[in-house]
Amino acid sequence: MRNAKLLFICLLTLLSLTACYYDHEETLYGASSNQPCTDTVGTVSYMQKVVPVLQSSCYGCHTGASPSGNQLMGTYAADKAMAQSGKLLGTINHAAGFSPMPKGGAKLSSCRIATIKKWIDAGMLNN
Repeated sequence: MRNAKLLFICLLTLLSLTACYYDHEETLYGASSNQPCTDTVGTVSYMQKVVPVLQSSCYGCHTGASPSGNQLMGTYAADKAMAQSGKLLGTINHAAGFSPMPKGGAKLSSCRIATIKKWIDAGMLNN
């Protein structure tokens, strides 16, 4: 019985240690990281570079039948409309006059913002 309790305590301790995982760039490398931003080299692909950023940071709240703030995203047309209106860049930059996104989360890394900005500046191609 004593060995079972000890094993149970060890397993709980191990599980609690593995539950603390961070995958945010700022958490891993620091906000002023010197990590190269390779996503902005050349043409920024909507499907390969922009969609993954939006999936991880925006689509969780801004898709489906009742998107948060009535801001629907998740399709090229919807994402392009958000970008054309200035809302996408304003919110992820936490600019004055915009609701900072992701809501309740940390600001996107400068590299991710630069990726979105380069796509917008290039005409928001569906590539």
